[in-house]
Amino acid sequence: MLVISLLVVVLDNTVLNVALRTIADPEHGLGATQSELEWAINSYTLVFAGLLFTAGILADRLGRRITLTTGLVLFGIASLVSAYADSASQLIAARALMGLGAAAVMPATLSIIANVFSPQERGRAIGVWAGAVGLGVAIGPIVGGLLLENFWWGSVFLINVPIVIAGVVLVSVLVPESRDPKPGRIDFLGVILSIIGLSLLTYGVIKGGEDGFGDTLAWTTLAGSVVVLTAFILWERRVAMPSLDVKLFANKQFSASTGVIGLVFFGAMGAMFFGAFYLQLVRGYGPLASGALFVPFAVAQMVFAPRSAAMVKRFGPKMVSTVGLLLVALGLAAWPFIGADTPIWIVGAAFFVMGVGMANVMPSATESIMAALPREKAGVGSAVSNTIRQLGGALGVAVLGAILSSVYRDNLGSATDGLPQAAADAAKESISGAYGVAEQAGTAAPALLTGANDAFLTAMHSAAIGSVVFALLGAVVALVWLPGKRPATAPAPTSAEGLAEEQGVELVEA
Repeated sequence: MLVISLLVVVLDNTVLNVALRTIADPEHGLGATQSELEWAINSYTLVFAGLLFTAGILADRLGRRITLTTGLVLFGIASLVSAYADSASQLIAARALMGLGAAAVMPATLSIIANVFSPQERGRAIGVWAGAVGLGVAIGPIVGGLLLENFWWGSVFLINVPIVIAGVVLVSVLVPESRDPKPGRIDFLGVILSIIGLSLLTYGVIKGGEDGFGDTLAWTTLAGSVVVLTAFILWERRVAMPSLDVKLFANKQFSASTGVIGLVFFGAMGAMFFGAFYLQLVRGYGPLASGALFVPFAVAQMVFAPRSAAMVKRFGPKMVSTVGLLLVALGLAAWPFIGADTPIWIVGAAFFVMGVGMANVMPSATESIMAALPREKAGVGSAVSNTIRQLGGALGVAVLGAILSSVYRDNLGSATDGLPQAAADAAKESISGAYGVAEQAGTAAPALLTGANDAFLTAMHSAAIGSVVFALLGAVVALVWLPGKRPATAPAPTSAEGLAEEQGVELVEA
């Protein structure tokens, strides 16, 4: 049930990517501009990342099941509003509300797993949970393609509603309530500082990816986030009951695990970003066909993630995470050699290897984070893990996207010569712009498309090298700081009371 709740949130964000072109159509969509399309994605990311940490704190205090249920209800309502939005501004606002619901759902699912499963089962359960994240990322484009081929653009949101309704009913029946038995006072200042700091950081990353990190608004926002987050850290160090005990980051296991998650998502999400453009434009695949090429990634997640717990038990988090990150780097290392005529099975194989690597990195690193915290603080630990993952993915898209845009413009050369200034500027902006201009360019179209494809491939190779570097950096972090093989654990308690005490669960009477 927790996997279903997680899947509907993760899948929806990737489904939207294949619907953007339809939403931009004034006849079949909303006639959204490029900026409005970007904010249809970014409004979700901004609210989601900014409130993840706060949602984790509230889940520990108020109850994880009620937080999960509330998040699902908000997500379902926002999905319904998104499906029938009459304008781009309505869609952007509804997507922000979806981000609020998702921020409540995601940390609650992981913290419930940490509290209701015994230590012997927890690693495998987290492996299934992590596999669901990868599955949602990979099958989203396929689901979106199927819906758009048969229904209107709002169907990519409307499909969430019946799933959410079923989810709310089943959660109330199947998922036990748990909360921190000794929550203490709410650290209001810490919560406010975390929301402001994370929101500024996320906005700065988004803005930097759009306009370059030299843009005044981008770097000033990022600088402001550093100031606010530094104030948050200083406050959390001195307050008696902190929202986040920042001393945890002195724990090498905790810090290294969060770092590994951020680095692997930086590289992988950046690769999926430029991979989508490569498949749909350079290779000419439609949304459904290009989405199908992510299936090997999903298959690898489903097969290997649930087995990662056994690998960790046998070899330890250090070895499993290091090998996993090296496999991710190996999959990414194929992209600098992929061209316009590369056999497509090589692309599928690269995604499969990446999927195998991430299936072994995410569960072991997440389990290490949760194991470093007391069970009653599982919501905070889950929020930290998911916030780092979200920011790592956003940074990967922003930084590698900025490299992609810069190298593309530098290598476009004379392909836009002879075009009107407005058309030339649009073609220089991105390969998508070049394809849009080519539809109206007449006899100049073949030369423009050839130049744009060549420039994009050069840019893609440069961005791919960057993604490999960050995956290798993650492998170094895992090798140096993650713990090795653990000794055998003590037998699990047999009584319900003993299990509840060991797990830090407050048993709630019916």
